[in-house]
Amino acid sequence: MSLAEFQTMDHPLWMLVPWAVFAVAAGLKMWRLGLLLRPNRMGTPSTTEQMRRSLERSWAKDQQAA
Repeated sequence: MSLAEFQTMDHPLWMLVPWAVFAVAAGLKMWRLGLLLRPNRMGTPSTTEQMRRSLERSWAKDQQAA
């Protein structure tokens, strides 16, 4: 394959460029959407953090009762 043949837009690899642009744009959009939908946005503890604290309080009460 010569350099002149590769430089033309008729090469099949050029068909991948729009798909790559679309994939990058879709990935960035989903990343930003995911950041907005995360529950731990305003510094509030997540549900797993709340559950952990609740269990620790329960275990501490059990230790005091025993």
